[in-house]
Amino acid sequence: MEENQDKIKKLIKKRETARMGGGEKSIEKHHAKGAFTARERISMLLDEGSFEEVDMFLTHRCNDFGMDKKVFLGDGVAVGSGTIDGRLVFVFAQDATVIGGSLSETMAQKICKVMDMAMKLGAPVIGLNDSGGARIQEGACALAGYGEIFERNILASGVIPQISVIFGPCAGGAVYSPALTDFILMTEQNSYMFITGPKVVKAVTNEDVTVEQLGGAKIHATRSGVTHFTAPTEEEAVAVVRRLISFIPQNNMEEVPVQPCTDPIDRADEVLNTIVPENPNKPYDMKEIISTIVDNGDFMEVQPEYAQNIICCFARFNGKSTGIIANQPCLMAGVLDCDASRKAARFVRFCDAFNIPILTLVDVPGFLCGTGQEYAGIIAHGAKLMFAYGEATVPKVTVTIRKSYGGSHIVMSCKQLRGDMCYAWPNAEIAVMGASGAIGVLEAKALSAIEDPKEKAKFIAEKEAEYQEKFASPYQAASRGYIDDVIEPINTRFRIIRAFEMLQTKRLNNPLKKHSNIPL
Repeated sequence: MEENQDKIKKLIKKRETARMGGGEKSIEKHHAKGAFTARERISMLLDEGSFEEVDMFLTHRCNDFGMDKKVFLGDGVAVGSGTIDGRLVFVFAQDATVIGGSLSETMAQKICKVMDMAMKLGAPVIGLNDSGGARIQEGACALAGYGEIFERNILASGVIPQISVIFGPCAGGAVYSPALTDFILMTEQNSYMFITGPKVVKAVTNEDVTVEQLGGAKIHATRSGVTHFTAPTEEEAVAVVRRLISFIPQNNMEEVPVQPCTDPIDRADEVLNTIVPENPNKPYDMKEIISTIVDNGDFMEVQPEYAQNIICCFARFNGKSTGIIANQPCLMAGVLDCDASRKAARFVRFCDAFNIPILTLVDVPGFLCGTGQEYAGIIAHGAKLMFAYGEATVPKVTVTIRKSYGGSHIVMSCKQLRGDMCYAWPNAEIAVMGASGAIGVLEAKALSAIEDPKEKAKFIAEKEAEYQEKFASPYQAASRGYIDDVIEPINTRFRIIRAFEMLQTKRLNNPLKKHSNIPL
């Protein structure tokens, strides 16, 4: 009996040692930087008392470079399962107090184990990254560990949601696992991501750049688009992840989460009838329309600081999660450019992979022109968005709010790209181009023959009025069945909800193939 008690005490002591990671002094240094430990982060993220840790006693196998004297239980990562609002998730959290959180062969083994379990059970994986990169002392074994993780990221893509949170350094090969996941969140000031650090950049390109300038949260949120969310503190970061999880299914076989809805589905707001200016060139904020039509005005924007001429967000209609893509007229007139096209295409594909219905709100004058965009590959990037919408099989509802011109009309979930229900407001304009540009092309010969400026101005006004009469309304498109109905703006919320309810039983399969070849 006494021997059994000693063994139990030994177990309890080992657990306490494992939970201390790199030891009390290392933890104190970590806290002094304003950072939490791996297990503290897990505790904040998951429902209280729900974390079930595995592989707590795993240790590395390296004896080179004095590593036989640096053996820590758990080897620098805490892994296991728990719940968020009662829903199962798997999590791994790198522990920077243990050899800088560097990735070893056994750390990779632990991470791969929870990823395999997540795939088997159909639950999201959340990675909390805080690592100095590959453990140099282990050489190829550490690199092989990264390769194993990356392959699992790839195979899990589109099967289970994958979320990466960057709490500290993430450099070199380490950046590719987050890059392969669905969403990345970075904490401001404390986290960074880059392939090579400032010293290497200086040596190779002679550029002087700080860590923050090279790969900080602000840079990746505004310029590269690498990160989808940022948060000022670690507490706020885990709150963002918990909120994000509430919008998405557990896996690709589940329907979207449904929450009780207290917002009447037939709620009408008079502001929608007046929100769009009479002057077609005057901007307005599309977010006001979104907040007016969704449940309780609540939506969660993805990449809010990147390519702000398009909005991608999660919201709910009658309690059901929905993905929204909307042009933003108050930024660059809502025009589509390379970044906006890529941002929206990625979001559409995520929604389609996880059975999240898509609402598209259209006010787009066209694609951004100029050598800058052409050289950056606007053709390929625009094709990505078109491909994503055309391939998507989830319920798709489109509402044209104002402008929908040319190629940009096609890529914004039009009827020909299998948009299920396409509505338009009465002031919508669906045409190849605006009246001014169209008359310049259609009446070029007649205009060149008119010398008097007054007569020319009168002629242009008359022809533009004719063009406006025919195309500056949605009825021409509606007469051909390209628009299913012209709706009163005030009824937009009700019509969207009714459409999605009707589409709940939609069944659509793409042609059998190994996989598509999206224009990357």
